[in-house]
Amino acid sequence: MSAEAVSLETKDRQNQPSLEPILSLTAPSMEAVNSVILERMQSEIPLIPALAGHLISGGGKRMRPMLTLAGAELVGYKGDHHYKLAAAVEFLHTATLLHDDVVDGSETRRGKKAANIVYGNPATVLVGDFLFARAFELMVDADNLRALKVLSDASVVIAQGEVDQLTAQRKIETSQDHYLHIIGAKTAALFAAASRISAVIAERSAEEEKALDDYGRNLGIAFQLVDDAIDYDSERAEMGKDQGDDFREGKMTLPVILAYAKGSAEERKFWQEAIAGFRNEDEDLAYAIELIHQHDTVAATREKALEFAEKACDALSIFPDSEARAAMVEAAQFAVSRLY
Repeated sequence: MSAEAVSLETKDRQNQPSLEPILSLTAPSMEAVNSVILERMQSEIPLIPALAGHLISGGGKRMRPMLTLAGAELVGYKGDHHYKLAAAVEFLHTATLLHDDVVDGSETRRGKKAANIVYGNPATVLVGDFLFARAFELMVDADNLRALKVLSDASVVIAQGEVDQLTAQRKIETSQDHYLHIIGAKTAALFAAASRISAVIAERSAEEEKALDDYGRNLGIAFQLVDDAIDYDSERAEMGKDQGDDFREGKMTLPVILAYAKGSAEERKFWQEAIAGFRNEDEDLAYAIELIHQHDTVAATREKALEFAEKACDALSIFPDSEARAAMVEAAQFAVSRLY
């Protein structure tokens, strides 16, 4: 890590990092983005804004569009196309969440009933499709062909990542490299594109584009690693889904991959049965959490997340010191601090 990048390892744990700096930095721009989101989620079909609003207004942090706005501040962009692009990013993300909840059969999202539970699977899938379409409409309206290509390429990668995750589900042989490839596609690709498009529309250098892409990609991987670890950390089950969802869905996330690799023959037999779907009762989840803590794989996952978060911070070192850079660095610190 460069001397300019802030160390995540030595951050004072009594003074935990937060999203407040990036929230403050982007607050005025986010108001404009929220106006675009509200306008473009409307339809003459009442079910569409009702279902879309159920999730969009459900308390999400707007992390991905925030990266577009913060990146625009970082590179000194003076136009207004980033509002539509940030809204497009949020629509892409929301569409994937709606589709994911149908695929996974999720019952909650962001602390309340998932849209598929309230409105049914068919409506949820179709409104997800509507939001994808709206996202591409916004990309076209932003009138930047390269930004359109960055986001459309990311959309392809995300879809492939979701299919890759589906085909890896309930496969105990899933490797750490394969897992990282999956989350790099299904999660980090949108973080990377959301960050990069700021440099694209500001017509900055290829070096700055790559730096923002690297920042977003590494942040996205760190963010997903922490989310996957929290699913097995009973003290920090803070996400908008029930603890143990990944376990019951047979997902081979890093805490499980590491616990399986370290386990005894008896423990490995348990994991084989659990991931295959034969051990998914509450007591099985409790035993899984016990094994994960026994082998300290939540901590190991956090260390891996730390590596990626530091890479994200390091990527920003080519930019001059500024409020925007400091806020983006602290956002990366926050992503990992959720596991302290």
